[in-house]
Order: sequence, then C-alpha cells, then structure tokens
Amino acid sequence: MPEEVQHGEEEVETFAFQAEIAQLMSLIINTFYSNKEIFLREIISNASDALDKICYESLTDPSKLDSRKELKIDIIPNPQERTLTLVDTGIGMTKADLINNLGTIAKSDQTEYLEEMHVKEVVKKHSQFIEKEISDDEETEDDKEKEEDEPAKDEEKPKIEDVGSDEEDEGKDKKKKTKKIKEKYIDQEELNKTKPIWTWNPDDISQEEYGKFYKSLTNDWEDHLAVKHFSVEGQMKESQKCIYYITGESKEQVANSAFVEWVWKCGFEVVYMTEPIDEYCVQQLKEFDGKTLVSVTKEGLELPEDEEEKKKMEESKAKFENLCKLMKEILDKKVEKVTISNRLVSSPCCIVTSTYGWTTNMECIMKAQALRDNSTMGYMMAKKHLEINPDHPIVETLRQKAEADKNDKAVKDLVVLLFETALLSSGFSLEDPQTHSKQIYHMIKRGLGIDEDEVTAEEPSAAVPDEIPPLEGDEDASRMEEVD
Repeated sequence: MPEEVQHGEEEVETFAFQAEIAQLMSLIINTFYSNKEIFLREIISNASDALDKICYESLTDPSKLDSRKELKIDIIPNPQERTLTLVDTGIGMTKADLINNLGTIAKSDQTEYLEEMHVKEVVKKHSQFIEKEISDDEETEDDKEKEEDEPAKDEEKPKIEDVGSDEEDEGKDKKKKTKKIKEKYIDQEELNKTKPIWTWNPDDISQEEYGKFYKSLTNDWEDHLAVKHFSVEGQMKESQKCIYYITGESKEQVANSAFVEWVWKCGFEVVYMTEPIDEYCVQQLKEFDGKTLVSVTKEGLELPEDEEEKKKMEESKAKFENLCKLMKEILDKKVEKVTISNRLVSSPCCIVTSTYGWTTNMECIMKAQALRDNSTMGYMMAKKHLEINPDHPIVETLRQKAEADKNDKAVKDLVVLLFETALLSSGFSLEDPQTHSKQIYHMIKRGLGIDEDEVTAEEPSAAVPDEIPPLEGDEDASRMEEVD
C-alpha cells in the first residue's frame, strides 16, 4: 500500500534582498556608463533637468530669466584632449544636492524638486480660502565666524606690568580668536495668499484684492468686469425659537405648499430642501447652533401666538368640535384624527404626518426603493392627520350643512372629496384615483346642471344568435351520411 504523505502547513519567512553597494555601483558603471552613447545621453539628460528647473521657477518669478537670455545646452569638443564639455544655462546643484542626488541610486533632483512644488500647489489649491495663515517652513544653513569669548581672569592674581615695554606695543590691538559656527534660518512662505474676502466688510476690500481673488478663482489673466458684494445671511427674528424647513421634489412645489402659509405670515423664513439626501440629513441633524430643526409638514407645529390668537383658537376648537368628530367618522381609518389647524391661511385643509414618522417626501422616496423592507414601510409610513382651517368659507359652510343634517349624502361626499384633495396637495398619492375622478365628474355635472338620472344612449350591440352556426365542412359530412 502506498504510504500516505501528510502535508502540514509550513511557516513562511520573508527575507529582504541584501546588496553590496560598492560592487553594485561597479557593475552599473562598467555595464552602462562604459557605453559612450548611454553615458552621453545621461549627461545631456542631467543638463535638460537643469533647464526644466529654471523654466518651472520662471513661471512664478520671471526675473530669474533675466541673466539667461537663451536656454540651451552647448557641447564643446576638444580633439586635442579628447574631451566633450557640456554647458547648460539652467540651475545647477549645491554641494548638498550633489551629495544627496549623485550619491544616491535611482534618485533624481528634478523629480524631488517637482514633487516639492506639487505639495505646495496642493496646499494652495485646497487651503486658499482658509482665513488662518498657512506657511511653508524651509530651513537653511549659513556658515559664519564668531569671536570667542575670553575666559574670565582671576581677580585675585596680581597684575604684572612691564615698565620697559614701548607705548606702541601697548597700543596694538590684540587679535581675537574666531571660530566657525553654523546658523540655521527658517524662511516662512505663506501658501494661502488668497483670503475669503466674502467674509470681510466690502468697505475694507480694495480693487486689487478683488482682482487677485478673481484671478485665483478663474485662472484668468484679464481683470474682472464688475464686482457685486452683498450679504446673503438670513435674518432670524428674536421670537423665532426653531429653524423651520420643508422637504419636497422642487422649489416650486415647496414654495407653493400650504404648510408654509402661516410661517410666512409670521415673518419667519423656511429652509427649502429639494434633494433626496436632505431627508436623511435632517433625520440625523436634530439642531443647529442651539436651534431645533422643525418640519412644517408634521404635527405639533408651535408658532408664537398672543393672548388674542390663543383665545380665538380655543373658540374655534369648541365651535368645530362636532364637525371634526363627524369627519373622523366618515373617513374612519383613513386618518388618525381631525383637528383645527393653526398653520393654514388660504387653504381649507391639509394632511400632516406624525412627529416621529416619515414625511410625505420621505415616504415617496422609500416607495421608489427596489429593495425596500415592507415591514419597516408599514411601521414608518406616516399616520395621516387632517387639519382644517376654521376661517375658510368652505369649512364654515360645511359645518353649517352638517349641523342641519349630518346624514346628508352631500356632506359625506364633500368630506371625502376634501380629504382626497388635501392628500394630493400635501404630496401623497391616492389609493383609488378612479373613485376620486368619479366624484370630480359628479361635482362638474352638478355645477353644469346635468341631471344625474339622465342615461347616456348606449350603442346597439350585435345580436347574439340563438343557435351556433355550423362549422365549415359540416354540410359535406351530412351529405356523406345520406349517401351511406
């Protein structure tokens, strides 16, 4: 029997490559640079990098080209000494650059220089409108000579004077010892020179600052045509305790909504949110700058009222209490409750949602999701509350008609029609559009004075024969039977 071989998991170790740099450089020099073409190409490439460097710096400082009228590379041959001399008009390297670049394998001075400039450009691009200053610290060294301090003399030792010395020798200056020291300097370059001038007072901004801002924003060489500096900050009243907002599909829809009527009348501003992502944002952003965000489409909207308005609201609740109960009985499970509204001005009624449920717009967004959770939909779908305007003539006339005869069929039809119309105006969709359209046609007929009992003449239908006509071929079959 063949022996079973078990392959266990072996530990894997990783080792880094080791290299003798001197031997490696010897191989590179003897392999590549012994070839005259490769060697000459490398020298010309270095000269080209020097020209690229001066070209790049001249973009921000054109004066650097003043001493270099022509950017070129001169190759000077010397047949007697058998040499080629390459001279370029670019920027050379310092001693530190020579050590760092020529003494390092696969390192380019030009690449490092451009990378450094790229970092500066990135900082300028993304931080140009930050009000605080951002600077780039560059450290430089300078060799200087400094005089050495003479050691303090012992005062207790007696002084010896040479009487026989000449006066001229006493007047000679003694040479002081000096030592070389390295001083480090840090040069700070401001990167975000373009300031957010829109936060400044227009009186403190000069035309030159406007011009710099325009050119940095548009990359245009020409000057701007005109300047219009204005403030777009909202003016929130002291009596406004909340930030009111409304969500919808478009600006026109939310601006013409019945929910913003009373808020506008009070002189308060409403934030329009017309993007689908806004619904998710306001669910997490409960307040801003100490002010609570309140949706004008949900129940419990509290608006500032004086004593007279509060008294009027209590009288309206008592006056329309029976109508609210009747409308709740007619609508049954279609609404959670029917109440008097304090947010309507010109509209007769509206549909508001519960405080912790979805808004109308959020419900439409969730219904459009392909992978929606139906269990969550049933729980989070808005519980509809019908609010009626006690000052509207339609509601007042409906109250009088209901008090006269609450069993009147016209009252029931009007209540259902008002509810379905409020659904549409509030952004909801109808469960049964056909029934709503029939009620609209019914109201149109009554307005035009058309009798409901009048029956439209029907088109004559084709008479159905009592007997089914024989199929093709049946006559021949009967004849064959007769012959038999």
